[in-house]
Amino acid sequence: MVMRILDGLGQRISLAMAGKKSPWGSGSGGNDGGDKPGGTSGGGDKPKGPRNPWLPPAGGNSDDGRRAPNIEDIFKSRGPEGPRRTGGPGGPGGPNFRFPQRPGGKSWFPIAVVAIIGLGLVATSFHLIGPQQEAVVKTLGNYTRKMEPGLNFSAPFPIETVDVEDVEGVRSVRIPGNNNQAKLILTGDQNLVDLSYIVRWNISDLANYKFRVVDPIETVNEAAEAAMRASVAETELDETFSGQGRAAIEQDVRERMQRTLDGYGAGIRVLGVEIEKADPPAQVVDAFRDVQVAEQNADAARNQARGYAQQVLAQAEGEAEAFDKVYEQYRLAPQVTRQRLYYETMERVLSQTDKTIVETDNVTPYLPLPEIRRRAQQPTTTVTAPEGQ
Repeated sequence: MVMRILDGLGQRISLAMAGKKSPWGSGSGGNDGGDKPGGTSGGGDKPKGPRNPWLPPAGGNSDDGRRAPNIEDIFKSRGPEGPRRTGGPGGPGGPNFRFPQRPGGKSWFPIAVVAIIGLGLVATSFHLIGPQQEAVVKTLGNYTRKMEPGLNFSAPFPIETVDVEDVEGVRSVRIPGNNNQAKLILTGDQNLVDLSYIVRWNISDLANYKFRVVDPIETVNEAAEAAMRASVAETELDETFSGQGRAAIEQDVRERMQRTLDGYGAGIRVLGVEIEKADPPAQVVDAFRDVQVAEQNADAARNQARGYAQQVLAQAEGEAEAFDKVYEQYRLAPQVTRQRLYYETMERVLSQTDKTIVETDNVTPYLPLPEIRRRAQQPTTTVTAPEGQ
């Protein structure tokens, strides 16, 4: 819209300055085709062609509307939004249009500017700080004070600037940032482990957080990585895979990080460290799994042997206790106890052997009855001869 207005304005200025014939009448450079300078024909009193809409009639003289336009007329015929298209003299959009004025005849523009500036100053002087937030105030670029939660006041911008931060919210940093990226760390027994972990922290001192370190998040990353490498270097590989070993590493890393950040004066509180993954390097993961399976089988065999040993020991202890009880009875009645032991021994031995008891004289002294019974219970094997033989 603005470009179209500027283009039209440029064309009219060029036309007026070139002295060529205007579409609304002859130019001021001379007569054309017998027309008079006012745009009238030499043989008549009435003007020819349409009246210039950009020039108002003056005093009822028709010749005034036929003069060539000049630069002042062009600017007078335009309003702030472009050429005025409607209205006559003094009407809306006409050449005598003016903005509303105060009763004294002065413009409202200075008052509007002052009001806008005042509202801006008031808006930048009041600050509502949330319950989990704090703010730092800088006067002409230098830190001066802190703002607590609630309604606070400051000098207007740009004398004082206010930076608001959430100091209670928990922030987290994942190391490494990409889950597919390997983070190899050397353990205490000269092995490599691939670790990924999360550090959770928040702001303890907003002024130190803002002005003591250049990049707080990068500082947390570097402190976490240094603490993790130092802690894992004091731990063996197997401990990094066990739950108890991981808990000890997480606690040690958190304490190391807090000491480092406090030494920097970073204004950061480490809430916790969580190890998400602890795996061997991808190049040796298959061999490592084979070793783990072998260790599990060895543990199972050891547990089975311990169980068998405990079972045998318990059985032996039971037999010894039973023998002690029999011996006490033997001391009280030796003959009866001896006979009882004989009967029990014979019963235990004969119950596990094949035997035949013959009570009459008319029966063959020995019949292999158990052997016959055993052969009868065995399955019969049938052998089939191959065809063609």
